[in-house]
Amino acid sequence: MARDPDWTLIRSFLAVLRAGSLSAAARRLRLAQPTLGRHIAALEGDLGQALFTRAPAGLVPTAAALAMRPMAEAMEQAAAALLRAAEGADDPARGTVRITASEVMGAQVLPPILAELQRRHPGLVLELALENRAGDLLRRDADIAVRMFRPKQDALLARRIGHLGLGLYAHRDYLTRHGAPRSVAELPLFHVIGFDRDDSSARAVAEGTLPIDRTLFRVRSDSDLAQAALLRAGLGIGAMQHRLAADMPELVPVLAAEVQLGLEVWLAMHEDQRGNAAVRAAFEVLGEGLGAFLGK
Repeated sequence: MARDPDWTLIRSFLAVLRAGSLSAAARRLRLAQPTLGRHIAALEGDLGQALFTRAPAGLVPTAAALAMRPMAEAMEQAAAALLRAAEGADDPARGTVRITASEVMGAQVLPPILAELQRRHPGLVLELALENRAGDLLRRDADIAVRMFRPKQDALLARRIGHLGLGLYAHRDYLTRHGAPRSVAELPLFHVIGFDRDDSSARAVAEGTLPIDRTLFRVRSDSDLAQAALLRAGLGIGAMQHRLAADMPELVPVLAAEVQLGLEVWLAMHEDQRGNAAVRAAFEVLGEGLGAFLGK
C-alpha cells in the first residue's frame, strides 16, 4: 500500500461488505452512491487488487476483502473508542460510555441505576447493548460490562458485586390449572419454559442443579425477556430472579427447597479506561446501584 490507510475508505469498505451492494451501503452511510463507488475504487487502487466482484445478487467480496475484514473491524472499534475518549477529555463528567449486559439485567435491573447515573452526570451519553453472550472488552465492544461470571482476561479491572439468587416460579393461574411438581423428576410432566437453540445462559444458571436439555422445555425461546413474559402470562414454569419475582405477586415459587439457583454478578472494564473519568464515574455508580439491588 502506497500510503497510510484512509479511515473513510475503510468505513465505506465495511459498509459495502456488510450490505452487499453499493446502493444499500450508501443509504446506511448517508452518502451518494457514486461517492461510495469512488471510495471503493480508491481503496482498490491503493491496495492494487480488487475487493469485490459483481454478481446478479450484488457485490461479492474477494478473498482479499474477507482477509481484510477482521483488521478493518478492529479499526472501526478503535475509532469508536477514540471518539468516546475524546468526548470526555475536556470534562470528567462528559463523554460516551457504552455498557453491555444480559437482556434481563439490561432491561429490568439497570434502567433505574442508569437514571441515577444520568442525574449525577447529565453530560454523559449512555449506550446500552443487550446480549446474553459476553461482549469482548479487550476488543472495545463496550467500555463496561455487567457479567454473570468472573472475568478471566488479565487486562480487565473486575469487581465482584455480589450473588444473584434465582429459582423456579409459575403464575398462580398456571398452578391452579395444572398443579405443581412435587420433585425435579416430575418437571418434564409440566410446561417448563426454557431455551430453544442457545443453551449458554441456561447452562450457566443451572449447572450442577438441574438436568438441562432442550427436550425438558415445552415452551421455548432464546430470549430471556421473552421467557420472563411467557412466565408472567401463565404459560408454564420458568426461572426468575428472586429480587424481580418479589415485585410480582402473581408468581409463586416452585420446588423452592430442591432448586436453588444462583449467579455471581461482576462489573468489568478495560484497565486502560481507569484514566477515563466518564467511564470511571459510570463504573462507580453502576457498582453502587447493583450492590444496592442485590442487597435488598
